[in-house]
Amino acid sequence: MKKPIIAFLYDFDKTLCTRDMQEYSFIPSVGMEPDEFWEATGRLAKSEKMDSILTYMYCMISCSEAAGNPLNRDQLVACGKHIEYHPGVLDWFERINEYGRQAGLEVEHYILSSGLKEIIEGTEIAKYFKKIYASEFMYKNDRAIWAKMAVNYTNKTQFVYRINKGVFDICNDADLNSSRPDNERRVHFANMVYIGDGLTDVPCMKLVKSSGGHSIALYKKGESEKVMPLLQHERVDWIFEADYREGKPLDKAVHSLLQKLAYDNELFQMTASQKKKFD
Repeated sequence: MKKPIIAFLYDFDKTLCTRDMQEYSFIPSVGMEPDEFWEATGRLAKSEKMDSILTYMYCMISCSEAAGNPLNRDQLVACGKHIEYHPGVLDWFERINEYGRQAGLEVEHYILSSGLKEIIEGTEIAKYFKKIYASEFMYKNDRAIWAKMAVNYTNKTQFVYRINKGVFDICNDADLNSSRPDNERRVHFANMVYIGDGLTDVPCMKLVKSSGGHSIALYKKGESEKVMPLLQHERVDWIFEADYREGKPLDKAVHSLLQKLAYDNELFQMTASQKKKFD
C-alpha cells in the first residue's frame, strides 16, 4: 500500500533563517545597511503605489547597478552560503523524515517564500525541498532584468493548491484550476503542515488550517507576543519558539503530530476499504 504523503510547507525568512535573506550579504555588497535598504524600498512602494515584492526586486537591480556590480544569478546563489539558521534547522529535515518513516509516512518539504529562489537554492538546506516556490529574476546576458516570479503574501496560497493537486509547474494553470475529486489529489489538506513566522503568512496559515491541515507560528526567543494574536484569533494551531533542535517543544510537537497523522490516515484507509466492500 502506498504511504500517505505528509507535506511540510515553510516560509523562509525568519522562519528557517534568522532575518531577511538579503541582509546577510547582498545588502552589504551594495554599500547599504539593512534598515537603509528597506526604508528606501518602502518609500518607493508608497510613492509609486507598487507591490512591495516587485519594489524590493527592482531596488536590488538598481542598487547593484549603482554599485557597479550588475545583479546576476551566480551572485545571488552565492549569497545563500551566508545564511544563518535558527538552532536545529540543519538536521531538522532528516530527523523529520525519519520520524515519518517510522510512522509509515512519506514526508516532503516545500518552500513558499517572498524571498528569492536563487538565494535559497544556494543554501545548504536546498537539497531537502521537493519544490522551492519563491520570487525569482529573469536574466538576459547574465544580468537580472525583470521579475520572473514575484511571490507576495496572498498569491502564496496558489502554491498550497499546487501541492494539494500535484500541479507543480507554475505555467500550468489549466490543471490547477480544474475540478478534481478530493480522493484524486496528491496531498490531502489534512496532511499539510504550514510553518511560518507572522502576519505575512496568515493567508497560507488560515487556508491550511481551515481546510483541515495544521499551522504553526514561530517566534524568536522572548518575542512570543508577536505571534500570540495568531493563536488567539485561531489562525494557527500552535506557536513555538523558533528552535528546531531535537527534544525542544517544536520537535516534540511535530513528532506527536506525525504519529497522529499516521493514525488518522490508517483509520481513513480502513474506513474507505470498508465502504468499498459494501458499495
